[in-house]
Amino acid sequence: MNRIGIIWDERYLKHETGESHPESPARLLAIKEILDKDSTLVRLKPRMASVEEIAWVHNPDLIAQVEKTRSMAHAYFDLDTPVSSGSADAAFLAAGGVLSAVQSVDKGEVDGAFAFPRPPGHHAEAAHAMGFCLFNNIAIAAEFLLKQSHKTKVAIVDIDVHHGNGTQHAFEERSDVFFTSIHRFPFYPGTGSASERGRGKGVGFTLNVPMPAYSDDADYEREFENKIIPAVLNYKPDFILVSAGFDAHIRDPLGGMKITKTGFFSMARHLVKTAKKVCDGKIVFVLEGGYDKKGLQEGTEAVLENL
Repeated sequence: MNRIGIIWDERYLKHETGESHPESPARLLAIKEILDKDSTLVRLKPRMASVEEIAWVHNPDLIAQVEKTRSMAHAYFDLDTPVSSGSADAAFLAAGGVLSAVQSVDKGEVDGAFAFPRPPGHHAEAAHAMGFCLFNNIAIAAEFLLKQSHKTKVAIVDIDVHHGNGTQHAFEERSDVFFTSIHRFPFYPGTGSASERGRGKGVGFTLNVPMPAYSDDADYEREFENKIIPAVLNYKPDFILVSAGFDAHIRDPLGGMKITKTGFFSMARHLVKTAKKVCDGKIVFVLEGGYDKKGLQEGTEAVLENL
């Protein structure tokens, strides 16, 4: 039996976004219902990321702005991105929790892992928070693997319905990270056209797979088989990170797509099999979006059933 590590912590609930905001603590409570049913999961302990680790991706001004929110009951980075007095600690723990998951897999303590941080991360840019995201958790994890774990190539696969603009921009001029995203387009945040393939030394190391609204399981399966998986296999990464957003689920109120649990299961199966082929099974899934309770639960089950 595989040892599956998970990162889930009550302190993530302290990032309070307001009653009507879709990115709410209720999302993680929905996921907890699934996790609590499986006593075989290895509960990993998240740690706080250091300022130095956050600074691998973000500039000092943004880090300082996030830290200042500790004294604010309610504030906004933009109309989509509210914060509370507990948001800064949650954000540092979100990034650090993904690092804890990555370290556990890299050391062989678990065979694979799924981290469930809040706030999510893939929209966060170097200089500003946006789209519900404060720090780019998965980009920080990629930098950790390259700087601290002596990896030379990392692949990031983003399946959230929204393009991972922050992650792409963090690495688009480099060849040591291959970034691929399958997402609805045109759609928020406006980036992610197929013509965006990287810049400078990074040309060819970004692969965007834009999808029309109402795309379904068969549509995603076709793109995974024909584009995404061949590209990751060709890149031969030392580690695979997955931005696992579940807002392409058919029930999601924001996504406008038609993916079911079967579709998420197939995507996870492809990615886990690919990791076993190219990087000794080293893979970590990281929660991004997903705003329907059943959609979150089915997406979580689909991944855990493959790890």
